[in-house]
Amino acid sequence: MTNPIRFGAVLWSQASDWPGFLAAAQRAERLGFDSVWTWDHLLAIFGDPDQPILEGYVALGALAQATSRVELGLLVGANTFRNPGVATKCVLTLDQVSNGRAILGIGGAWFQREHEAYGLDFGSGHGERLDRLAEAVPAMRTWLDGGRVTSPPGGHYAFDDLAMLPRSVRPHLPIMIGGSGEKKTLPIVARYADQWNAFGEPGELAAKDAILRARCADVGRDPDTIERTVGCKVTIRRTDAAARQAIRDLLVHNHTSPDLPATDRTFWTGTPDAIAARMLDYAAVGFRTFLVELPAPYDAETMELLMDEVKPRVQAGLDGRSGSHA
Repeated sequence: MTNPIRFGAVLWSQASDWPGFLAAAQRAERLGFDSVWTWDHLLAIFGDPDQPILEGYVALGALAQATSRVELGLLVGANTFRNPGVATKCVLTLDQVSNGRAILGIGGAWFQREHEAYGLDFGSGHGERLDRLAEAVPAMRTWLDGGRVTSPPGGHYAFDDLAMLPRSVRPHLPIMIGGSGEKKTLPIVARYADQWNAFGEPGELAAKDAILRARCADVGRDPDTIERTVGCKVTIRRTDAAARQAIRDLLVHNHTSPDLPATDRTFWTGTPDAIAARMLDYAAVGFRTFLVELPAPYDAETMELLMDEVKPRVQAGLDGRSGSHA
C-alpha cells in the first residue's frame, strides 16, 4: 500500500446543538474517521451570522471525554482570538484530557465582522495578521517542545521567560497551519507545520505544493514530513439528484443560499464513484488527507458512504496507479 488515505470530519459549529454535535463526533469515530475538527468562529460564517454557534476549544474538550481514538483540533484556530500562550495552554490541556490526541491548528484569521462584534483587534490588514502568526508559531512550537519563550523587543507579543507544564502526552504534538499565501504563509508552513491545510483544484494545489517544496529547501526541511490536507464539503447519495437535494436541505437549515455549491468549488456533491474519482485526483498530487466539512445537522449517510465505499475506492485507485509505475 502507498501512503494511506486519511479522513477527518470537520463539524460545522453553526446552526447546531450539543446533542447533535456530540453524536456526529461519536459517529465519526465509530465509522473510522482519523480525526474530528471544528471551526474557531464566534459568529456563523455561512448565511445569517446570528445563528447558534458553539465555541471550539470547549467543544473539543468535551469531545475528548466522549471519544477514545480520533485526533482533535480546530480547523484552524484564529491567532487573533487569543494570546498565543493562552492558545497553547488550551491545546496542551486538550492533549491531557484526550490522552495525547490534540492537534494545534492555527491561522491568521479572516472574518472581520466577528472581531468587530466581540471587540477583538483585527489588525490593519491581512499582512499584519500574518506577521503576528509568524511571531506566534515559533513560540508555540517552543512551548509544545518543552522550552521557554522570551519575546524579542519590538514584536507584537511580550512573553517573559514563559514555560508550559504539564508537557504534551505524546512526544511531538503536531501543528496544523491553514492557508496558501506564497509570501508569508507557506514559509511558516515550511518551517513549523506538521500538517498543512489548503483549498483549491488539484492543479492549483500542485502549484502551491511546488512553492512549498522550494520554501522547505530554503530552510533545509524534508517537504515529505508535512502532511498535505485538503478541505472539502462533501455530500453523497446514490444519484446526483438526491445528493444535490441533500446539500440544498442542509444549506437551508444553515440559513444559507441553496445555490452556493454552484459557485463554491469546495462543495463536492455526487455519487460514491464521482466523489472517489475526484478525491483520487487530489491524492495523485500528494493531498491524501481529506478534511470533510459537514454542515449541521450532520449527514450520517454521507459519513457512512465516505468510509464504507469512497475511502476504499480511493485507496485502491491510488495503489493501482502506483503499481502501474512500478
